Amino acid sequence: MSTKLFDLTGKSAVVIGGAGGLGQAIAEGLATAGAKVLISSRREDALQNAQSEIKAATGADVYYSVADASNEPQVEALVADSIAKLGKVDILVNAQGFNKKQDALDFDIDVFRQMLEANVTSFMISAKHFGRHFKENGYGKIINLSSVRGKIATKGPGNAGYCTSKGAVDMLTKQLASELGPFGVAVNAIGPNITATPMMVSIFEKRAAEAGVSIEEYLKQQGNGNPLRKMGEPEDIVGTAIFLAAPASDFMTGNILYPDGGLTAIG
Repeated sequence: MSTKLFDLTGKSAVVIGGAGGLGQAIAEGLATAGAKVLISSRREDALQNAQSEIKAATGADVYYSVADASNEPQVEALVADSIAKLGKVDILVNAQGFNKKQDALDFDIDVFRQMLEANVTSFMISAKHFGRHFKENGYGKIINLSSVRGKIATKGPGNAGYCTSKGAVDMLTKQLASELGPFGVAVNAIGPNITATPMMVSIFEKRAAEAGVSIEEYLKQQGNGNPLRKMGEPEDIVGTAIFLAAPASDFMTGNILYPDGGLTAIG
């Protein structure tokens, strides 16, 4: 079978939320697979740092553009800047957003609204404006970063905002797939389980110390609830993103793929 099924040479990708975490890991993976990549977020210093780290890891030069994805005029400017730097855009990755844990009965509604704005509305804005570019070209891939928490709730409190926003991302993905499919645009989502990104590992190290166990033991404990008995690594999500960006998935749209160790199978 041809390896070109996973070759992104000649493709151009924009990764919103690409200055850290899974977004940066995905940007690095797409660049390694041959794509020209532009990363975007609200902070220029974070983008410059991510740009340097991706260059060091892959040898690839990536572009960056500062924008708040929840601000529609800024996203319109991001589309124009991306086209100017990349020539065209074939792939959009929405990896922006945040989580604020609060008990449902005490949830700050202003924070809840902010989470919906960052985690859902920004996805709609970017899909709207990059989608117009894709329609003109007759081709495009949109990859939304969702979560297993868009499908199954947590047993403990604190995630009303996060679960709500990711459930909305899943449904937005399906509706966009329905509407944009006739224009040659595929829209899919990735729903990872909790993943050992560098930022999360630093949090896990603190929790492990508080629990009086090693970081290795803590990660093992956290992964034991999955059928595969381990926690996800960034590479697990990157591989899924490359698949959804590549020709191998050209006949897929409206799907949420779960690199989750099997959690959604038993959840």
